[in-house]
Amino acid sequence: MDRTLVLGLGGTVDYELTWDSSVFDRLAHAHGVRRHELTTTAPIIDERSLLVAVLAFVASGTGAERFVASSEVIEAFVSHFAHTITLGGTGVRAGLVLDALGIPSVQHLVSIDDNVRRLLPESVSYICSATEDTLDPHLIVQYPVGAHVRLTDGDVLSPAPNRLIFANDPPNRRMLLAPDLADALAGAGVFLVSGFNTMQDHDLLELRLAEVRTAMQSLPDDSLVYYEDAGFYTRSFAETVRARLLPQIDVYGMNEDELQEYVGRSVNLLDQSDVIRALHEAQMIIPARALVVHTRYWAIATGPDAGRHRAALDSAVRVAATRYRMGDRLTERDVEETSALPRHEGGQALVAAVEDALPDAVGVAAFSLDVASPTTVGLGDTFVGGFLAGAVRSRETE
Repeated sequence: MDRTLVLGLGGTVDYELTWDSSVFDRLAHAHGVRRHELTTTAPIIDERSLLVAVLAFVASGTGAERFVASSEVIEAFVSHFAHTITLGGTGVRAGLVLDALGIPSVQHLVSIDDNVRRLLPESVSYICSATEDTLDPHLIVQYPVGAHVRLTDGDVLSPAPNRLIFANDPPNRRMLLAPDLADALAGAGVFLVSGFNTMQDHDLLELRLAEVRTAMQSLPDDSLVYYEDAGFYTRSFAETVRARLLPQIDVYGMNEDELQEYVGRSVNLLDQSDVIRALHEAQMIIPARALVVHTRYWAIATGPDAGRHRAALDSAVRVAATRYRMGDRLTERDVEETSALPRHEGGQALVAAVEDALPDAVGVAAFSLDVASPTTVGLGDTFVGGFLAGAVRSRETE
């Protein structure tokens, strides 16, 4: 594809915590945390409430994104652990994946600092709405299956690996658009929209959505618009975004946690009837041209245009599986090696059942991977990057 890929709307600087059960043991005892206090819904206002939230999610084996009262809370918490500074945000991580696959992109950023300038590869250019440098780090907690934390009155044991995101990021809450976004979109073959999930002012959200729609008028008629849902801090805002942007969206993506939030219940991801019902319910809520749900076992697209995205789905699953087993250092060769690995049998059976039951549905089973230290952070963003790479390459062969 000769035209550019514009990925937005906001990037982040991430503090990726190195999981250490002994540190969590020490903090849990220092703060006197007890099992009955574990909750995923209480406000996160200090180090103790952040610790309680992390342990509650670990106990359930789920992933999430949550708001924190201040960046100082994150700085204090992460000071207890070894951690790595990386770049995040769906657009940025997707761009890093595309770079690894030899595909350049243009980022739309709402904040900038020396970490961003240092860590963005040469193939990733950017436009930015910020007028000064700022740093509001996102805390990324990646925990393994069997993560074990001892409390004063019992233990926490994770049933599955997953990742958690905690942040207080004023630039991403404001989501100020760069004045040259419309010019960038005029030459775009792909526009990735994400990041509205962090906004908390409804009037400001409405303004930004109107501005995005105006900028999108510059897009060529055959451009692909991909929207990634993500975990909304204020869930009702997701409905506002859909109401304003759904007619312009070609592919509407979400992960298993977001699917379950939409249908209002837990979903057994390997139960065929349960998944078919959930996908049907999600389609009723979000009547997208292609609604993509990506999970640890499968990725499925439903909707009238779903069929045209099978190759992109397969690319997305292969690239995400490669990150799961290889981490940040994935290469195109690694992706090719992943292709030879076995698929998840339960995922294959489920995809076949869904394709039989739902008109226009297409799916791809995930890979069956046994990895001692898997990478779970950024898998959804990596999936998006892999999907866009597959979409670009499919168009090149048309």
